[in-house]
Amino acid sequence: MTWAEWYAALAKPSWTPDGGTIGLIWSLLYPVIAVTFGYVFVQAVRRQVPRSVALPFAVNLVANLIFTPIQFGLRNLPLAAVDILIVLGSIVWCMSAVWPHARWVAVAQVPYLAWVGTATVLQLSITLWNW
Repeated sequence: MTWAEWYAALAKPSWTPDGGTIGLIWSLLYPVIAVTFGYVFVQAVRRQVPRSVALPFAVNLVANLIFTPIQFGLRNLPLAAVDILIVLGSIVWCMSAVWPHARWVAVAQVPYLAWVGTATVLQLSITLWNW
Protein backbone atom coordinates (compact mmCIF):
# COMPACT_ATOMS: atom_id res chain seq x y z
CA MET A 1 0.00 0.00 0.00
CA THR A 2 1.23 3.50 -0.78
CA TRP A 3 2.02 5.98 1.97
CA ALA A 4 -1.13 7.95 1.04
CA GLU A 5 -3.32 4.86 1.35
CA TRP A 6 -1.62 3.97 4.64
CA TYR A 7 -2.17 7.46 6.06
CA ALA A 8 -5.79 7.59 4.85
CA ALA A 9 -6.48 4.32 6.64
CA LEU A 10 -5.26 5.61 10.03
CA ALA A 11 -7.74 6.66 12.69
CA LYS A 12 -7.55 10.46 12.98
CA PRO A 13 -9.42 13.18 14.87
CA SER A 14 -12.36 14.77 13.06
CA TRP A 15 -10.53 18.11 12.99
CA THR A 16 -7.58 16.73 10.99
CA PRO A 17 -6.78 19.23 8.22
CA ASP A 18 -6.84 17.94 4.65
CA GLY A 19 -3.59 17.64 2.72
CA GLY A 20 -4.18 20.84 0.79
CA THR A 21 -4.55 22.87 3.96
CA ILE A 22 -1.43 21.34 5.46
CA GLY A 23 0.49 22.11 2.26
CA LEU A 24 -0.74 25.72 2.24
CA ILE A 25 0.27 26.27 5.86
CA TRP A 26 3.77 24.90 5.25
CA SER A 27 4.11 26.96 2.06
CA LEU A 28 3.47 30.08 4.18
CA LEU A 29 5.75 29.01 7.03
CA TYR A 30 8.79 27.78 5.09
CA PRO A 31 9.79 31.22 3.73
CA VAL A 32 9.65 32.68 7.25
CA ILE A 33 11.65 29.73 8.56
CA ALA A 34 14.21 30.10 5.75
CA VAL A 35 14.72 33.84 6.35
CA THR A 36 14.87 33.68 10.13
CA PHE A 37 16.96 30.52 10.40
CA GLY A 38 19.25 31.81 7.64
CA TYR A 39 19.69 35.07 9.52
CA VAL A 40 20.64 33.24 12.72
CA PHE A 41 23.10 30.93 10.95
CA VAL A 42 24.76 33.84 9.11
CA GLN A 43 25.00 35.86 12.32
CA ALA A 44 26.54 32.86 14.12
CA VAL A 45 29.11 32.35 11.34
CA ARG A 46 29.95 36.08 11.49
CA ARG A 47 30.18 35.77 15.29
CA GLN A 48 27.56 38.45 15.75
CA VAL A 49 25.68 36.01 18.00
CA PRO A 50 27.15 33.13 19.97
CA ARG A 51 27.11 29.83 18.12
CA SER A 52 25.05 28.44 20.98
CA VAL A 53 22.18 30.59 19.68
CA ALA A 54 22.28 28.70 16.37
CA LEU A 55 22.26 25.25 18.02
CA PRO A 56 18.48 25.03 18.64
CA PHE A 57 17.86 26.22 15.08
CA ALA A 58 20.07 23.41 13.76
CA VAL A 59 18.31 20.85 15.98
CA ASN A 60 14.93 22.12 14.80
CA LEU A 61 15.95 22.03 11.16
CA VAL A 62 17.14 18.43 11.37
CA ALA A 63 14.11 17.27 13.36
CA ASN A 64 11.74 19.02 10.96
CA LEU A 65 13.43 17.52 7.91
CA ILE A 66 13.37 13.94 9.22
CA PHE A 67 9.70 13.98 10.27
CA THR A 68 8.31 13.11 6.82
CA PRO A 69 10.69 10.18 6.21
CA ILE A 70 9.92 8.82 9.68
CA GLN A 71 6.16 9.26 9.39
CA PHE A 72 5.58 8.28 5.77
CA GLY A 73 8.72 6.36 4.82
CA LEU A 74 9.23 4.25 7.93
CA ARG A 75 5.55 4.56 8.92
CA ASN A 76 6.74 4.69 12.51
CA LEU A 77 4.11 6.61 14.46
CA PRO A 78 5.81 6.46 17.90
CA LEU A 79 9.13 7.70 16.49
CA ALA A 80 7.32 10.43 14.53
CA ALA A 81 5.61 11.47 17.79
CA VAL A 82 8.99 11.75 19.52
CA ASP A 83 10.36 13.70 16.57
CA ILE A 84 7.52 16.23 16.53
CA LEU A 85 7.96 16.76 20.27
CA ILE A 86 11.60 17.61 19.51
CA VAL A 87 10.47 20.00 16.78
CA LEU A 88 8.04 21.69 19.17
CA GLY A 89 10.50 21.90 22.07
CA SER A 90 13.27 23.19 19.86
CA ILE A 91 11.05 26.03 18.58
CA VAL A 92 10.62 27.23 22.16
CA TRP A 93 14.37 26.80 22.66
CA CYS A 94 15.04 28.80 19.47
CA MET A 95 12.80 31.61 20.61
CA SER A 96 14.38 31.86 24.05
CA ALA A 97 17.95 31.57 22.71
CA VAL A 98 17.54 34.27 20.08
CA TRP A 99 15.38 36.70 22.10
CA PRO A 100 18.31 38.67 23.62
CA HIS A 101 19.95 39.04 20.20
CA ALA A 102 17.18 39.39 17.61
CA ARG A 103 13.69 39.66 19.05
CA TRP A 104 12.14 39.89 15.59
CA VAL A 105 13.38 36.35 14.87
CA ALA A 106 11.74 35.07 18.05
CA VAL A 107 8.46 36.84 17.27
CA ALA A 108 8.52 35.53 13.70
CA GLN A 109 8.50 31.97 15.10
CA VAL A 110 5.07 32.41 16.74
CA PRO A 111 3.06 31.13 13.72
CA TYR A 112 5.49 28.20 13.38
CA LEU A 113 5.06 27.44 17.09
CA ALA A 114 1.27 27.62 16.80
CA TRP A 115 1.19 25.30 13.78
CA VAL A 116 3.62 22.77 15.24
CA GLY A 117 1.70 22.85 18.52
CA THR A 118 -1.43 21.88 16.60
CA ALA A 119 0.46 19.30 14.56
CA THR A 120 1.90 17.82 17.76
CA VAL A 121 -1.55 17.30 19.25
CA LEU A 122 -2.65 15.74 15.96
CA GLN A 123 0.40 13.45 15.77
CA LEU A 124 0.07 12.33 19.39
CA SER A 125 -3.63 11.60 18.80
CA ILE A 126 -2.93 9.59 15.66
CA THR A 127 -0.14 7.72 17.41
CA LEU A 128 -2.29 6.80 20.42
CA TRP A 129 -5.30 5.83 18.29
CA ASN A 130 -3.28 3.59 15.96
CA TRP A 131 -0.63 2.07 18.18
